[in-house]
Amino acid sequence: MNEAKVKEVLSAVIDPALGADIVGHRIYNGCEIDGDKVLVKVAIPTPAYPQDKRRELATLIETALKGAGAKAVTVVPEVVTAFQPAPSEKALLKGPKNVIAVAAGKGGVGKSTVATNLALALHRHGARVGLLDADVFGPSIPTMLGPPERPPGTTADQKITPAIHHGIEVISVGFFVDKGEAVVWRGPMVHRLLQQFLGDVQWGELDYLVCDLPPGTGDVQLSLSQLIPITGSVMVTTPQEVSIVDVVKGIAMFEKVEIPILGIVENMSYYVCPACGHHDEIFSHGGGKRLAQEVGAPFLGEIAIDTRIRFGGDAGVPIVMASPDSQIGQNFMTLASTVALRIAASVLGKPKRSPRLAVIK
Repeated sequence: MNEAKVKEVLSAVIDPALGADIVGHRIYNGCEIDGDKVLVKVAIPTPAYPQDKRRELATLIETALKGAGAKAVTVVPEVVTAFQPAPSEKALLKGPKNVIAVAAGKGGVGKSTVATNLALALHRHGARVGLLDADVFGPSIPTMLGPPERPPGTTADQKITPAIHHGIEVISVGFFVDKGEAVVWRGPMVHRLLQQFLGDVQWGELDYLVCDLPPGTGDVQLSLSQLIPITGSVMVTTPQEVSIVDVVKGIAMFEKVEIPILGIVENMSYYVCPACGHHDEIFSHGGGKRLAQEVGAPFLGEIAIDTRIRFGGDAGVPIVMASPDSQIGQNFMTLASTVALRIAASVLGKPKRSPRLAVIK
């Protein structure tokens, strides 16, 4: 056995989570050889990589190398976060490595609920996460997350320190205006606020920054696309046609500003009566999946109507934190893993600009 032989053998191993060979997508991270014993280093590209897939990957590597003559194989995984370095003209944001925009074509579809639980689910997977409430005119994130463990503040050099809620870093205009006060601003003022939230906030070394965007295709979306590199967007819809039509417009906007669509989530997909188990499709069903097929985007899953989601948002303890083992909690955990894996596959599959790997400490 030698390193060239190991790479040749492992180039035929397909990563069970990413669906790509582990050498070409830089999952293979080197080896140490001692006679017929081989130690293989593996770079797991996201903390949200499923545990069962990690075990499967190790088994595939061991089987392949033993089939090539190795007597003993040890697989040493190291969790890293793959990301694409920002171009110099979009270096305003310091710290976060991947930016996930959560968007919707219209209001009332549960976009902020999805953004909040997605961020918390990524955190529960072990990632370092921030949440930016970019819905300037209707900031609901502070209410949904409840009292912070640490309120936002400022440093001696006038930088903003984000609030800490349930272990994630959070910034919202809702922290800085009275609860009953309306934000009545023109586009340039919104643009300057976003510049401040992106450039003057000490986000720290985050794996993912989730941005809860306002509904529609307005100033905030355009400003963010101009100011920072957005890794991809998650589109939220309900099943009925009136929501789907507006999502199509949102997808068209992201395509114009060259932001990839990570996938579509169908929220309020169905309702199951907790007393009798009756299944009711209040807002129709399947519209999100049909839309994903029509526009060629991945379908990321369905989220049911559940009173625990509403209660958690009102009480400041989202369902991912309040009931992580519930079916809805697990749905959000799966959503987070799927989104993170799609980001990893996209980044590691781009040969033009080599990604950097940020090691999780």
